[in-house]
Amino acid sequence: MIHQYKLSGYNIVLDVYSGSVHAVDDVAYDAIALIDQGSSREQAAAALAKKYADRADVTAADISDVLDDIDELTAAGQLFAPDAYADHAFDFKNRSNVVKALCLHVAHTCNLNCSYCFAAQGKFHGEAGLMSFETGKRALDFLIENSGTRRNLEVDFFGGEPLMNFEVCKQLVAYARSIEKKYNKNFRFTMTTNGIGITDEVIDWCNKECHNVVLSLDGRKEVNDRFRVDLAGNGSYDRIVPKFQKLVKARGGQGYYMRGTFTHHNVDFTKDLFHMADDLGFTELSMEPVVAPPDSPEALTEEDLPKLFDQYELLANDMLRRQKAGKPITFYHYILDLKHGPCIYKRISGCGSGTEYMAVTPGATCTPATSLSATRRTSWATSGTA
Repeated sequence: MIHQYKLSGYNIVLDVYSGSVHAVDDVAYDAIALIDQGSSREQAAAALAKKYADRADVTAADISDVLDDIDELTAAGQLFAPDAYADHAFDFKNRSNVVKALCLHVAHTCNLNCSYCFAAQGKFHGEAGLMSFETGKRALDFLIENSGTRRNLEVDFFGGEPLMNFEVCKQLVAYARSIEKKYNKNFRFTMTTNGIGITDEVIDWCNKECHNVVLSLDGRKEVNDRFRVDLAGNGSYDRIVPKFQKLVKARGGQGYYMRGTFTHHNVDFTKDLFHMADDLGFTELSMEPVVAPPDSPEALTEEDLPKLFDQYELLANDMLRRQKAGKPITFYHYILDLKHGPCIYKRISGCGSGTEYMAVTPGATCTPATSLSATRRTSWATSGTA
């Protein structure tokens, strides 16, 4: 599978199945596209000769050399590589019997009333409720019982707003710590919070117990306060930003993510990212597209796409500038490893939702014979590794 695009003056060709990335000139870019569309060498040569007929620097010999290079890369498995694992994906998925992560919906309620919330203001289109310690404890036992030989186990406190059930979060972590050595496990906890309930106690606890903390902020005050409001309609920016800054400072600027949402109303979302970086001092950033019905005012439209594409390119160039200046920022979706090739395990197993990673709701019954509910966790941005 070939994916081609132009960015910042570069012609980029990605061979998906080999993981090879090529920066090529115009002739090679067009030649690869022609071959990918089914043209023979002779047909591609003729089409290229016609297209570049007015370019004195593109001769028939040059075109032949380009096609020879493509043949060499193809023979080396770096272009038009076959998907050697296509026949194994489904079977591998079915044979997966190890659970490695849980998302604990400790609170199906929230102290904010964000109209764009994919979780229906934290209740997930159901009844409001809090998870009991007993349910959470059984979920942790389930994770251990079904984790096989995995040592690192991931658990995310999620909602709604998990800090509305902070006492149970503390009890569950204490329980996990009391049994992890017995079973040779290492629990890594994540807290995803809107920040309203952050206190000094919460900060101290997160710094001690949480591998990562995800902090929800949409960026500029006017952008954040358009949707992220309380039940009385008041914006949250002024209440949460100082708490987020205090928490991040206490964590030494590590082990967190600012998690924003861009909608039809802020397709210029880089302004929100740069506000968080330059004005608020946050360096670990994430920004997700809104999940909304197409007829919602906040929903992204087809007309928004070119603007969004420009934003991602602008962000990439700005991150390069910051890197060269010695003041880098991290953007979650730009965390790539181009040195070790494609992740075969991920390719053939998928994301693991429903098999390796599951969500537990407040009223769940967790036994090895009954599956936990698998839900789309659009807000979990962790840096955990396998």
